[in-house]
Amino acid sequence: MSTDIYSFLLFKSFYQPMEAFRQLSETDPSPLGVLFRYSIWLLVLPPIFSLIGAANFGWRLGAAEPLMLSTQALLMVSAGYFVVLIFGLLSTSLISHWMGATFGASAPFGRHVALITIVGEPLAIGSSAHLFPDVFVNILIIIPTMIWSMYLLYKGIPIALGITSEKGMLMASSLVGWLLVAAVSLLGLSMMLWTIGVGPLLGV
Repeated sequence: MSTDIYSFLLFKSFYQPMEAFRQLSETDPSPLGVLFRYSIWLLVLPPIFSLIGAANFGWRLGAAEPLMLSTQALLMVSAGYFVVLIFGLLSTSLISHWMGATFGASAPFGRHVALITIVGEPLAIGSSAHLFPDVFVNILIIIPTMIWSMYLLYKGIPIALGITSEKGMLMASSLVGWLLVAAVSLLGLSMMLWTIGVGPLLGV
């Protein structure tokens, strides 16, 4: 995948995502190339926005006063956030690649990494809501971006992987199921770790 193709996927996919998926279907990108020249710059945005917002305004979780954390705690949370995002990207790409055989898609792993990254772009940009970490503000912004990402997932899989729309819909639904299970599991794991003292001390 040449440098101009990386630039095309990174920028044109915002306003012509179907064309980006079409061009992706004609390439066999390197997984590490996609990750380090493309995905990483999107994955780093949410932790940075969260760090800046929490440091300046605190987390507003519905209580009267915002929750202010120490610099060390904020760095720990942001670093953990970044690790979780990388794990989410790679694990979803791996599962997408594994599912591909079932639905007749023989695309290489790198194409799945690029596909999932494009699908996640709206969420990366929508994470700018973290600059003011109020629950209500973030919900108002994140929900529309989640809908846009799901739209890209359902429309992009058949184009990028070269399968029928029917198979693409089934594969996309399976990936959504995986993401929901992963999100709930992550919430439970985070609460368990914070309760036993790993992470910010919230008095739970």
